[in-house]
Amino acid sequence: MVAGTCVFGVDYETTSVDSSAYDSGDIAWMIVASAFVLLMTPGLAFFYGGMVNKKNVISTMLQSFVALGVISVLWVVVGFSLCFGESVGGIIGDPRTYFVFQGVGLSPNHAFAETIPFLLFALFQLKFAIITPALITGSFAGRIRFRGYILFMVLFSLIIYPPLAHMTWHPDGLLRNWGVLDFAGGTVVHMSAGFAALAGAMFLGKRNESVHQPANIPFVILGTGLLWFGWFGFNSGSALGANADAVKAFANTNLASATAMITWVFYERYQNRKMSAMGACIGAIVGLVAITPAAGFVSLSHSILIGFIAALTSNWAIRVQKKFAIDDTLDVFASHGIGGVVGMILTGVLAEDVGLIHGDSIVFVRHLITLFVAALGTFALSYVLYALVNRIIPLRVRSDQELRGLDYSQHGERLE
Repeated sequence: MVAGTCVFGVDYETTSVDSSAYDSGDIAWMIVASAFVLLMTPGLAFFYGGMVNKKNVISTMLQSFVALGVISVLWVVVGFSLCFGESVGGIIGDPRTYFVFQGVGLSPNHAFAETIPFLLFALFQLKFAIITPALITGSFAGRIRFRGYILFMVLFSLIIYPPLAHMTWHPDGLLRNWGVLDFAGGTVVHMSAGFAALAGAMFLGKRNESVHQPANIPFVILGTGLLWFGWFGFNSGSALGANADAVKAFANTNLASATAMITWVFYERYQNRKMSAMGACIGAIVGLVAITPAAGFVSLSHSILIGFIAALTSNWAIRVQKKFAIDDTLDVFASHGIGGVVGMILTGVLAEDVGLIHGDSIVFVRHLITLFVAALGTFALSYVLYALVNRIIPLRVRSDQELRGLDYSQHGERLE
């Protein structure tokens, strides 16, 4: 027993700490991986901020960055409990289990990670919860009221994200026990963000200005580099230790992204378009999205195939989407929604031992069912949440505010 301080009613240091199962290598890696994943959100801010027009750069970047604050507090209070608390029907966690991190201490929780402190596991999972709503923002960039967005982000993180995370990653989760494979968040993060983005683009409607001129391509390249770097923590960290699965996920992550980037730019040239920096960056991100659910379950050769198929599919999805009256500003649905779908389908096809190519159709069929239900549920619930928020705080800014740009109309700041 060691004397210590009490925070929010939880006395971490005066409770008994079982350190016998600690693995210092696992702890060191998971601290680093958590920091890597946190870095992805500022990286996303640069990625999205460089893509929008000049008068919306600050507002777009802040929509990502503010999630670091909002979700961090929400996660400690109740978010972690909803995702990883005592299972209620395999669908969601009991919010009372770890309310205000009660019981989230320094001893390992063997149900989740045997060699690292439970607090570290909770903080690692926090970074996933932060970036998921931030990903959605690219779909309605340039036309959403900041206060309304914050309220939507809170509701999304309380109602939509927790059941997906619980069912997929909790030991008693419905999808996990059904055999659905999602190594690092193909369904939980990317599909949920992608389909919520589609709902947001449809609910808010088209921008008043159809001309779109990216403000800063170097920002996009910088953001892509930060995201790629952080994604090693995102995927390799999901092995929850410094082990062989982490190495496999690391290699697959890099190779799938590289393949998708090359595929994208050469496909652009095949279509007699310029091999653009923007295309290279989008391709790299699509590859990272698609390999996420499969990172620890497939071989290197299969990661190449996943990157190749995902790049072509998302490229086609962007072209098809532009033919409809859906103004997804930064093509979030085509990149993350479709990329996540492709990754989950190909995980069911290529996963070692249980994939369709090994003659076992059970996992593949269950993945298809999961995709359909998750996509439909996320889209419908997100649309309802947008409508609910809109009744409390009008989500769309006025036409004159949109014309001036959200940097000035929402925040009183300008990019000079």
